[in-house]
Amino acid sequence: MDPLVTMSAAAGATDRLRVLSLVLSNDFRHPALVYKAIATIDVLSGGRAELGLGAGWLTADYDALGVPFDPPAVRVQRLGESVRLIKRMFLSDAEVSFVGSHYQIRDFEPLPRPIQRPGPPLLIGGGGKAILTLAGRQADIVGINASLAPDADRAAAVIGLTEVEVEEKLRWVREAAVAAGRAPADLEFQLNVLELHITDSRAEANAVLDSLSAALKLPREMIESAPAVLVGGLARCSELLEERRARFGFSYIKLGSDPLASARLVAHLAGR
Repeated sequence: MDPLVTMSAAAGATDRLRVLSLVLSNDFRHPALVYKAIATIDVLSGGRAELGLGAGWLTADYDALGVPFDPPAVRVQRLGESVRLIKRMFLSDAEVSFVGSHYQIRDFEPLPRPIQRPGPPLLIGGGGKAILTLAGRQADIVGINASLAPDADRAAAVIGLTEVEVEEKLRWVREAAVAAGRAPADLEFQLNVLELHITDSRAEANAVLDSLSAALKLPREMIESAPAVLVGGLARCSELLEERRARFGFSYIKLGSDPLASARLVAHLAGR
């Protein structure tokens, strides 16, 4: 489903839920149109919209739309220009003109004005050093992902989010924030839990971990401690999420692809 339409539907069906695009591929939408969509959702929801952007990485998406798949450096540079333009529009109370390497607008009036000031929170997600450096300089929330080739599978994504990998990516972000004169402590971090298996059976949990270890060709201890993996009983999975929030700073968590398991975990963690 289209993420922006879905965000509108979710915001309209709830009173407190905040809605976030995780993430829009920057190359498929002009930043002025992204601004108008997010600002509109923010107004209609009473200030509950958040904007997630990425540089784009899946070649199949580009091929399907006939959009050129530029090298990573170009896509990240274009995302950076888009982010600067959107943030400028969030802050502006007058018409905006902009001439960049990738985008040009003239006398664009940024309407509607978002309710949140200085604008809806911005998430930038990615796995490589260049995009995470951009996130450290510009984002309110940073999505920590694996650095994936276009043909990467789920296994590669888990391997790219072990404890060691995550710590290195967080270091890149914090160093970039400091270099830009920002306080790293003000940033929030987002993580995708790629393997979520809630079971009260220790034998079943062991079997899942052994299977992942064999498939990924990594020691089981490394799999079990990887922030992108949650396997075990409800109480244990909740404890692991709280530990990882304390250790790494993750306050935004995408809980796998099993909505029933996710719902149990969310209910168990309510208020904590």
